[in-house]
Amino acid sequence: MTQSPTLSTVQLGTGGPFVGVQGLGCMGMSEFYGPTDTAEALATLDAALEAGVTLFDTADVYGAGHNEELIGPFVRANRDRVVLATKFAIERKAEDPHYRGVRNDPAYIRTAVDASLRRLGIETIDLYYMHRRDPKVPLADSVGAMAELVRAGKVRHLGLSEVTGAELREAHAVHPIAAVQQEWSLFSRDVEQSVVGAAAELGVGFVPYSPLGRGFLTGSFASAENFAEGDIRRHQPRFNGDNAAANGELIARIQRIAAEREVTAAQIALAWVHQRAEVHELTVVPIPGTRKRSRLAENTGAAALRLSAADLAALDALADQVAGTRYPDMNFTATVRE
Repeated sequence: MTQSPTLSTVQLGTGGPFVGVQGLGCMGMSEFYGPTDTAEALATLDAALEAGVTLFDTADVYGAGHNEELIGPFVRANRDRVVLATKFAIERKAEDPHYRGVRNDPAYIRTAVDASLRRLGIETIDLYYMHRRDPKVPLADSVGAMAELVRAGKVRHLGLSEVTGAELREAHAVHPIAAVQQEWSLFSRDVEQSVVGAAAELGVGFVPYSPLGRGFLTGSFASAENFAEGDIRRHQPRFNGDNAAANGELIARIQRIAAEREVTAAQIALAWVHQRAEVHELTVVPIPGTRKRSRLAENTGAAALRLSAADLAALDALADQVAGTRYPDMNFTATVRE
């Protein structure tokens, strides 16, 4: 397994924050991926900072606010070193645990940012994302409200998640966008249709989430049956039935390349994402999520791994063969608006 020295630093967007070239997704420390060891999760935050990770990603929807509260003390203790990213837009209701709505209206945005600041216990959010887009609300209104937060000192930089290239251009014309966060991995390349090109053109940084395909690309899981009750992957198409079997054959190809390089499948998958920066000529900072220090060391090691032209050619063919969609309901993604 490749180990990495302290990560190099890159800038997200023109005038945006400087961050380690790999970030950390904190969602799974609170919800969605089954039981978690809180002590180990918090130790992973410290280990990440020591390894050169400075971009820590959360959202108000993760654990219905719990994730922001969980990492708040760590952020406050390391405020001069941490670039804290959080998000608004996905609304939950206490009386209906299955409800997920999308809110982009200015009044909601103003309420959401204050709630996040309170849970985090900080005065300013470094990078504030619109988590999902509600096409019924004019984008200029939403981004205009976000820009007001910058002028008020509550937010330093703005980001968008799951948008199209046209939406990114429209938003950037209202206020500079530092980063766009979208799923991007060997198994999920629909972002290359429009938003990657727009980000490169505008000088917007790209922050791929789920760069390991929610763990599938590590080769550690064969199907949904491997997951505990409450793990959202039990209901995701790529992990179920014939899809899981077909995708497992693709994972085997990645594992063969990993064996030849004497690294892990996860490191091959992450290295591929890192090298998108050169392919598309833009800044790329993936945020693999983990709750374990051992996985963190594995993931950060991928930043130093260089794949050959032959490796890339073999890997590039995989996405078109993936069985199943990213989510059971793709209406929450930009794909339906492309």
